[in-house]
Amino acid sequence: MNNSHSEAGEHAPDRFKWGGVLLALGIVFGDLGTSPLYTFKAIIGGRPISEALVLGGVSAIFWTLFFQTTLKYVFITMRADNHGEGGIFSLYALIRRYGKWVLWPAIIGGSFMIADSLITPPISVTSAIEGLRVLKPDVPIMPITIGILIVLFMLQQSGTSRIGVFFGPAMVIWFGMIAILGISNLAGHFYVLKAINPLYAYQLVVNYPGGLWVLGGVFLCTTGAEALYADMGHVGRRNIQVAWIFIKIALLLCYFGEAALLLKYEGQHLTAVDAFYGLVPEWFLVPSIVIATAATIIASQALLSGTFTLFNEAIRLNVWPRLRIEFPSDMKGQVYVPAVNWMMMLGCIGMVLHFKESSNMEAAFGLSVTLTMLMTTILLSVYLYTQRVHVIIVALLFLTFSWIEVTFLVANLSKFAHGGWLSLLIGLVLISVMYIWYAGRMFKARYLNFVELKKYIPVLTQLSNDTDIPKYSTHLVYLTSAIKADRVEDRVIASILHQQPKRADLYWFVHVHVDDKPYTATYTSHIIEHEEVVHINFRLGFRVVPRINILFKKVVYEMVKNKEITIMNKYFDPEDGNLLGDFRFVILKSFLSVENNLSLWDNIVMRMHFVLDKLSLPDAKAYGLDYSNVVTEQVPLILGKTENITLTREH
Repeated sequence: MNNSHSEAGEHAPDRFKWGGVLLALGIVFGDLGTSPLYTFKAIIGGRPISEALVLGGVSAIFWTLFFQTTLKYVFITMRADNHGEGGIFSLYALIRRYGKWVLWPAIIGGSFMIADSLITPPISVTSAIEGLRVLKPDVPIMPITIGILIVLFMLQQSGTSRIGVFFGPAMVIWFGMIAILGISNLAGHFYVLKAINPLYAYQLVVNYPGGLWVLGGVFLCTTGAEALYADMGHVGRRNIQVAWIFIKIALLLCYFGEAALLLKYEGQHLTAVDAFYGLVPEWFLVPSIVIATAATIIASQALLSGTFTLFNEAIRLNVWPRLRIEFPSDMKGQVYVPAVNWMMMLGCIGMVLHFKESSNMEAAFGLSVTLTMLMTTILLSVYLYTQRVHVIIVALLFLTFSWIEVTFLVANLSKFAHGGWLSLLIGLVLISVMYIWYAGRMFKARYLNFVELKKYIPVLTQLSNDTDIPKYSTHLVYLTSAIKADRVEDRVIASILHQQPKRADLYWFVHVHVDDKPYTATYTSHIIEHEEVVHINFRLGFRVVPRINILFKKVVYEMVKNKEITIMNKYFDPEDGNLLGDFRFVILKSFLSVENNLSLWDNIVMRMHFVLDKLSLPDAKAYGLDYSNVVTEQVPLILGKTENITLTREH
């Protein structure tokens, strides 16, 4: 008998709403929106200001925003939505059935995106606070920045539902401000608009000394595009596309205004003028710093929320060790991962202490996210091909975007020695952890041995009714890897029958399957033997935290209500569905047996996997089980062929 039950959360509606546009302004565009604070500073760097550099830089910004942000992400990549959800792991979930190899671009892209997120809050907040130096050159920037970051991370555990309503209006003020500042500085200097001609960007790269490396600074204008795609599920594609029209206009006005300002200082260095705060009239400087700081905090908040979501997806897709997941607010799709929050706080503070100045952070920022974008291009091309888009169109898009991103990657390689190595190192560590965790799980799955459950029904029935054996539990629930109802691991049977037999009135075998859709929440139930053996298969989306204790209670309640199973009232309250009897869960935990014959590399991977397993959240907590009702049994895992030892008896 099959039953199904759905609790699937609804994804963000894919329709235009002004409220959705306001929400998009507040929680999606923060990283992109605050880039004028530091992009031109990174482009100019220590070079003297020149017309070729400024006009070439703003031309490259214009076309980067067009190709990378507008064309690739806003209008193409966002169509690759997984039931409304975006991000590199959501994209991977859409296409993983087409080949195992697509896991690697997802792991690489996700790891480097997380690595780059450690430098985004520090550079954004530091750039905003540095505006105070226009008023007081010796103001201490580091303590203020660290203080703001600590408060930001401390607030994560309470969620953003209360302050989230202010994000949209605050960002409207920010984008309105930068648009007005840009227009005011463009007045009388509209000749800089000629830089819309891509020839200026081309001449910058080809003719300007070291022009290719300048693109490393240009790239900072689009670093938030990947986060924009990841946050799509919160507000919906159409709302982002509509909001982007206003935001892109504001950004371009600001960038061209900065270009007009910088050309007034031709031949000088940036010590003479701040590329962003130079736009601001003296009487408005303090309010502008306050608004910019608020915008960077909001941008950092959106980035943190996206990072938590990324880790939640990685855990559910079995490419990251289990961590505690919390839901700090009722805001759609928001999760909080305490371990990630505190590690990121330490990482961001470390970045501030290491780099000290935003100009030093600019030299390291953006290198790893280029790799993320390149990986997204690969996965996107696979997705478009599976959607039957003509192969020529897919090839053209792949070649166009990969050419742009490889060019930016080469340009950003100049940042390696200036701190880019740090984000790459963090990314490589994250990739290693994901590989070890995934490879270890695959090793264990490969050596699982399944048996036909029906062969053991008679003996299970006999055990259940044998009053000579003390009852172990009224209901005995095993978490199993068996998807099919007629199969179960041999170690589960061994746990029930061998050593001390576990007598129970009803044996439950529960499997949790991670679905490619984000918010699936369904189940099927199979009664293998009436009132003796039941198999439950939960199908949960990769963004659904598997709170099995709650879900299992609902299943039992429905099965009793439908008279599929019988539970005495002393164990079950039919009014509210609470289980009052002894439902005991059994988790079989593997450990690496000494009886293994693995290669050196496989042995290293498995030993590191089990170290990660010890550091990760216990299975009982990961599955949301009542700790007082859970038994964990250690089972030796024998991998590979062991030596066949011949033993001779001596007389």
